[in-house]
Amino acid sequence: MNQAWIDDVLGFWFGELTPKDWFTGSDEADERIRSRFLPVYEQLRKELPQSALTEPRAALAAIIVFDQFPRNIFRRKPEAFATDQMALQLSANAVEKGLDADMTQQERQFLYMPYMHSEVLADQERAVMLFSELGNEEARKYAVEHSEIVARFGRFPHRNRALGRESTQEELEFLKEHAGYGQ
Repeated sequence: MNQAWIDDVLGFWFGELTPKDWFTGSDEADERIRSRFLPVYEQLRKELPQSALTEPRAALAAIIVFDQFPRNIFRRKPEAFATDQMALQLSANAVEKGLDADMTQQERQFLYMPYMHSEVLADQERAVMLFSELGNEEARKYAVEHSEIVARFGRFPHRNRALGRESTQEELEFLKEHAGYGQ
């Protein structure tokens, strides 16, 4: 796989999409991502380029492919979360190696996002720390909110339906109060 995918992913994510597209899913954005990047997603799942472990832009692009794109491509399906662990491993590697050092605040936000998407409390605590250091109060607020949900339930209740998990009564009450959360 040549390196053009990196510029294509990053140009699309940070240049063609808007923050509204990132955080308020739409059928149009989902279809744009699916039609353009499903082949890239499938190829990277089969064979991750070494550059994703050593080069900042490649790491960020791979994290977006594994963490963000599936949430659009496979919305409301179990596959939406299938590569979360891969994204988290890439993020942890990038942070450990300091690949985030020269990234913009916006780029770092997406590099750290796999921590916020994890259902492991230690990862959530790391997310709060990373997002606090980022200096973006709104992003930090969401990291704290995600962490509190995982601390309370041990998982994200809004994923239960997609993942075929039984919701507890407490989770059902939470979902009523937070309609549309995480969709």
